[in-house]
Amino acid sequence: MTQVLDLAKRLIAAPSVTPATGAVFDEMQAMLEPLGFAIHRFTRGNGPAGSDEAPVENLFAIRKGAGPGHFAFAGHLDVVPPGEGWASGAFEPEQRGDLLYGRGAVDMKGAIACMVAAVADVPHNAGTISFIITGDEEGPALHGTRALIDFMRANDHAPDLCLVGEPTSVNRLGDMMKIGRRGSVNMWLSAKGTQGHVAYPHLADNPIPRLVAAMAELDALALDDGTDWFQPSNLEITDIEVGNPAHNVIPGEARARLSIRFNDRHSGASLSEKVTAICARHQVDVRPVISGEPFLTPPGAFSQMVADAVEAETGVAPEASTSGGTSDARFLRSVCPVIEFGLVNATMHKRDEAVAVADLSVLARIYTRIARAALDG
Repeated sequence: MTQVLDLAKRLIAAPSVTPATGAVFDEMQAMLEPLGFAIHRFTRGNGPAGSDEAPVENLFAIRKGAGPGHFAFAGHLDVVPPGEGWASGAFEPEQRGDLLYGRGAVDMKGAIACMVAAVADVPHNAGTISFIITGDEEGPALHGTRALIDFMRANDHAPDLCLVGEPTSVNRLGDMMKIGRRGSVNMWLSAKGTQGHVAYPHLADNPIPRLVAAMAELDALALDDGTDWFQPSNLEITDIEVGNPAHNVIPGEARARLSIRFNDRHSGASLSEKVTAICARHQVDVRPVISGEPFLTPPGAFSQMVADAVEAETGVAPEASTSGGTSDARFLRSVCPVIEFGLVNATMHKRDEAVAVADLSVLARIYTRIARAALDG
């Protein structure tokens, strides 16, 4: 427990607000090299800081074994901005009582520390183990895990199974694992009109009624009733903007934004086409951006392997779920079967983020069991 606690503290102490580069990856490399891992680090993105093209650092580490199997741990070292009002420094890990505080303690430097501690207890003569670690999961996710997948494919390093250490547990460690995720698509809507004086509406064209009519039709959509493993898809209007400072001017443009989280009855493209068709009837333009497609790792040998390891250490049988937001598993599922399992998510992204110290020790043992079982198989 002391070892994994120290590893978590080292990672938390390296500030790494997304997109992460530098010191936190130095720490990761220093942890893995003594365990026999070959480290590959590279940076993608060459845009200015604050842009979607800002540089992102990625790390792929691999320890080849004698066995035929290849099991991968995946995760991210970047964190969301800490904000103000922490009881102690967000990047100054502090143990108070049974909890370790610091940004990333739960999401997900704590879990990565558990992964490192776990592989120290996996024999070197087992199969191959790798780490797929990005600095761009909390950000645009353009130059992170997708770039790592390109690297793995180019170097014939694709794993057979992958476990992502997202904080999936809800009320206690071990109560939930993720075997899939819904897809996500965001859309920007724009209705163009002609600006004019409100007293002379025949000389103007007000775009607001057309945008409102389109949004009303979209809001009334019932996309589906859910599936065996997924909750119903939902469309949410997230922003309406006109930006008109004058009370006597008909605006020339009205804008809105919506987000759809969708199950495997749809694709990002099919939903984009549906929304575009509805908006076209109201002369509203649409710009969709697909963040990820839905995926499912059907219950089977891999999910049972994870469940068995969790129950052996916690006495809890984890619920197999597809709830919640997206993760980098949406990219990794194109490489191999992927499951997410990690710490209790109650404080992730919050001020005074904290992890139970005892949970770090238990999670490290769970990860060891999973890795050994995957390589024995």
